Amino acid sequence: MRPALCVFCGSNHGNDPTYTDGARRFGALMASNGFDLVFGGGGVGLMGEVARAVRESGGKVTGIIPDFLRHVEPPLTITNELVITRDMNERKSRMFAAADAFVVLPGGLGTLDELAEAMTAAQLRTHAKPIVFVNTSGFFDPFFGLIDHIIAHGFAAPDIRNLMRVVATPEEAIALLGGFLRPAEAAGDVPAPQAQAQAKRSQT
Repeated sequence: MRPALCVFCGSNHGNDPTYTDGARRFGALMASNGFDLVFGGGGVGLMGEVARAVRESGGKVTGIIPDFLRHVEPPLTITNELVITRDMNERKSRMFAAADAFVVLPGGLGTLDELAEAMTAAQLRTHAKPIVFVNTSGFFDPFFGLIDHIIAHGFAAPDIRNLMRVVATPEEAIALLGGFLRPAEAAGDVPAPQAQAQAKRSQT
């Protein structure tokens, strides 16, 4: 069974073309390296770009969207499975349960909400799934600065930084996730312990 990545990203494209390019590349790399997609279901913005690229490259796409949001962010019609939930909380619960790892691309308040919940759950040890930030063009640098600020003022321990794996490109993200999740199609001849060691080295 192919592992599923839950991708958090914007329902807009942003004002830097590298965000759209990165989303498309990540979606294509996901599918070609043995990963399927779980996402928020909308066919707009970066989330739509990721999902279309996954489908075009042969991956499975599962969209999960609240009923009311279908009129704001029309669901992507090419999903393999579309799940309609009662509200945002049920949506996140279903997305989190279906994911083997979380990937964060540039986005707005919805993206921040989702990644904060995933990180909080990891901090409370209710899951141990990797959380990988693709820091396209340094987009998340202010967020990482906020994390340092929270630590400096005594509201969290320094080890909360360990909840995040940060890479600069889609290619680095796929290499890192391959070491953790070992999708069969991407396993090659590298033994799992060696692949995991390679993934850890890429974080340093």
